[in-house]
Amino acid sequence: MKMAALCSEFGDLVQIKKQLISVISLCKERGLLHSSKWASELAFALSPLPNDELPPSLPFTEDDAQDLDALTLAKSYFDLKEYDRAAYFLRGCCSRKAYFLYMYSRYLSGEKKKDDETVDSLGPLEKGQVRNEALRELRVELSKKHNAGELDGFTLYLYGVVLRKLDLLKESVEVFVEAIHALPLHWGAWLELSNLVTNIEMLKSLSLPDCWIKDFFMAHMYTELQMIKEALQKYQNLIDAGFSKSTYIISQIAVAYHNIRDIDQALALFNQLREQDPYRIDNMDTFSNLLYVKSMKPELSYLAHNLVEIDKYRVETCCVIGNYYSLRSQHEKAALYFQRALKLNPRCLGAWTLMGHEYMEMKNTSAAIQAYRHAIEVNKRDYRAWYGLGQTYEILKMPFYCLYYYRKAHQLRPNDSRMLVALGESYEKLSQQVEAKKCYWRAYSVGDVEKMALLKLAKLHEQLTESDDAAQCYMLYIQDIFSCGEQLEHAEVSTALRYLGQYYFKNKLYDEASLCAQRCCDYNDAREEGKALLRQISQVRDQTETPSADLFAPLSNNTPARRVSPLNLISFTP
Repeated sequence: MKMAALCSEFGDLVQIKKQLISVISLCKERGLLHSSKWASELAFALSPLPNDELPPSLPFTEDDAQDLDALTLAKSYFDLKEYDRAAYFLRGCCSRKAYFLYMYSRYLSGEKKKDDETVDSLGPLEKGQVRNEALRELRVELSKKHNAGELDGFTLYLYGVVLRKLDLLKESVEVFVEAIHALPLHWGAWLELSNLVTNIEMLKSLSLPDCWIKDFFMAHMYTELQMIKEALQKYQNLIDAGFSKSTYIISQIAVAYHNIRDIDQALALFNQLREQDPYRIDNMDTFSNLLYVKSMKPELSYLAHNLVEIDKYRVETCCVIGNYYSLRSQHEKAALYFQRALKLNPRCLGAWTLMGHEYMEMKNTSAAIQAYRHAIEVNKRDYRAWYGLGQTYEILKMPFYCLYYYRKAHQLRPNDSRMLVALGESYEKLSQQVEAKKCYWRAYSVGDVEKMALLKLAKLHEQLTESDDAAQCYMLYIQDIFSCGEQLEHAEVSTALRYLGQYYFKNKLYDEASLCAQRCCDYNDAREEGKALLRQISQVRDQTETPSADLFAPLSNNTPARRVSPLNLISFTP
């Protein structure tokens, strides 16, 4: 059944509310609870409709009337998760609604049996050893109906899910697009399609209906593809269009800020979300990641206890408790809770990645590799898993493997300085100094989170006896550190000052050399060298000094560093 949902503007919120109410009813009848919940949350964010504006009940066909008793009975079994029993009583039913529930019951029965087999042996099982046995039969039957053009929007969605589970990804994308055209308001189909889109080119190539729900999909996709600026703009447009009360949009914006490491903004939004919806568990694992990064133990402890009171057997609750124990350095307990999360949902991406981190902390590299690989199987766009694999192979001293995985992480997060610094280190270990220099400089250019790129670049220039370039990088590094107020905490400032002091001395720039030597005396590990340099300078003070303006020879082509006068150092006082 095709719903009238093809509106490109958000002008008529009443019409949108009517469509949401209709699709909620359709999804509930078919047991599609997550799509029903999503539409309900969105409908709740809009103003209530007056009685005369409520949408009429959907038309009832002859087949629907004939199958009503069997469908009602089967649905009651379905709701109690007795899927085989539900399917048994739906055999031979003719209506589209009954046929969908019949096929969906068979699919979920197979999934339940598969999960029961995997639940006690998560670790050793590799992909493909445990399969949903019903998939092949379902594919054959649905394929015949599809070729005959007898599938509605919901059954097309199920056919797409079956194809995806069988790793027939190209066919499943085509079927999901067809399902979306047949029923644009079914969010589940959009969400399944989003998991198959690998890059922006593929997204642009999709032929999608011009429906208001497409804006929600595009915003979601921009977040998934790390195009955060575009995603935030889309969500702002949706808020301006009338969805300002939507908790879904607030949560998505918070996740977007989390992805670009704007931690304070993300925390503020999650706190706002908990005020509006205090019993919400969705996305609370992401909230706990932020609290973990900020080392906010009391807040993380409160969140964990609060979620246990609400529902201790939710995946998100287990992840929050795992993060709490990890922050307390109880890594065995943390891993145990991430394993519990995976028993509840073996396709939980966050739990696989976090469990990999815990195994890394416990120095169990083989288990960490396996956990990260599982995370990538669930979602190939998870840069944290690729980055984690790179770190694991770094510990194992396998730089070629490191390079491969760090490249993958960098492709997913091209403007993340951590990926670039890791790539540079891998190139350096493989004696590819030119590539390493490019990576370090790029890391500095995109905004170096850890303030390490310039230091590593300077040291690399120093090793290659490129003294002018090394001095330039050390100078920029010191300015960078002093400008953000971290100079007293950062141990490597003394290294930079020491090098610059010697560099200026060799170039007969005794005023600058003296300044660096004096500042070396502020650091314990460089104090003696600073004093020795001051003595050397005092011995040659009467000799002719080269003017400061002639300090830098032209920089080598490998590092596009900009010129900075050595006297700029004076304005920054540790």
